[in-house]
Amino acid sequence: MTLRLGALQDALLDPGNAEKATKAAEELAGYDNRLASIEGKVTVLTWMVGTLIVLVLFNLGLTFQVFARLPR
Repeated sequence: MTLRLGALQDALLDPGNAEKATKAAEELAGYDNRLASIEGKVTVLTWMVGTLIVLVLFNLGLTFQVFARLPR
């Protein structure tokens, strides 16, 4: 997937046009907001996976303790 920021390209090709520069700045700000949102979601997912790993290891430890105490 290619990323094409059309307003930014137009502003860079015509450096004297303030209207195009404003549109490019708005476009970049919107793109930055999307990246920040994705970064926040990845952080939450990282914590969720970490918590699940800890819970699985705890459950595994308890299971081994129960099996170790069973009569043979």
